[in-house]
Amino acid sequence: MDIQTNRLDRGFYRYQAEFEEAALRVLRSGWYIMGKELSEFEERFAGYIGAKYCVGLGNGLDALWMAFRILGIGKGDEVIVQGNTYIASVMGITINGATPVFVEPDEYFNIDTSKIEEKITDKTKAVLVVHLYGQASQMDKVVDICKKHNLRLVEDCAQSHGSAYKGKVTGTFGDIGCFSFYPSKNIGAFGDGGAIVTDDEDIAKEMRILRNYGSEKRYYNKVVGTNSRLDEIQAALLKVRLEHAEEMNKEKQDVAAEYDKKINNPLIKLPGVREGADHIYHQYVIRCKRRDELMAYLKDRGISTIIHYPIPPHLSEAYEYLGFKKGDFPVTEACADEVLSIPMFNGITEEEVKYVADVLNEFK
Repeated sequence: MDIQTNRLDRGFYRYQAEFEEAALRVLRSGWYIMGKELSEFEERFAGYIGAKYCVGLGNGLDALWMAFRILGIGKGDEVIVQGNTYIASVMGITINGATPVFVEPDEYFNIDTSKIEEKITDKTKAVLVVHLYGQASQMDKVVDICKKHNLRLVEDCAQSHGSAYKGKVTGTFGDIGCFSFYPSKNIGAFGDGGAIVTDDEDIAKEMRILRNYGSEKRYYNKVVGTNSRLDEIQAALLKVRLEHAEEMNKEKQDVAAEYDKKINNPLIKLPGVREGADHIYHQYVIRCKRRDELMAYLKDRGISTIIHYPIPPHLSEAYEYLGFKKGDFPVTEACADEVLSIPMFNGITEEEVKYVADVLNEFK
């Protein structure tokens, strides 16, 4: 059996007619940028998340760095972020000249809220929470800390579309929620795409200006902006994804429940879910102290896996200038050495799930 870590084609074929109708509708319209498909998607996505405003952007990284730009966070400022996130989260901070201040993750791979306050200084301006792998972070604690210290709160929801903490959807707790629609996401485009959501009308207005060359009116530029616009075809295709988002999330949750039930190997630690938190399983991430050996073992048996992520940002070549060394963040580094994402995608079959579980149980 050959089982890939992700299969995007199965998600396409399930709704093929709807996707093709959406794409042809845009192609035949003659309008490909900043049209009604985008405005309709923005309205629907804001409603789905529970925010007042959504602004479609070119990708998730743009959503992050533009969020901090709009909030006025830059050189000399510090932003607290968890150490085990994908490096794009950190780039959203440093592109603006601000400094990331790393905090270790908790047992659920999200920011350890008990470690945040000890990292706050007079330079701290914001906290960036990353709802990693699809599980909502402990947001009540984060919100309380930000209010207490008068800090901005940005959420990286690239992997948590529709996930909630105590009934409130990720992306709606802070000043700005940042989303990626990279094809592998639970709500994924057929190319790059991203968005921010906010309840602040001024933030939404500034973001719309910034994404379009700093222009509110054509050829009249208020600020030095960028070109980051979610195009009409991607918006139309994302409307189809959005229509089926809940059923797709439920399918992944059902697959995760099967893995939870079927995988029974003391060498493998399964992902936990915090009380009050939703998990939409963008990734199903296990831990194993013999991770690399396990990865090779699975590959030999036709099961592909991915490490999310093998090099933590503080040890990456890109951030050598921050001066960190191995051992500075032991919990983060242990995650990098032990985590492994096993096959999880819409359309995975019961037979495939059983095979993966059986092979994992046979690992010794």
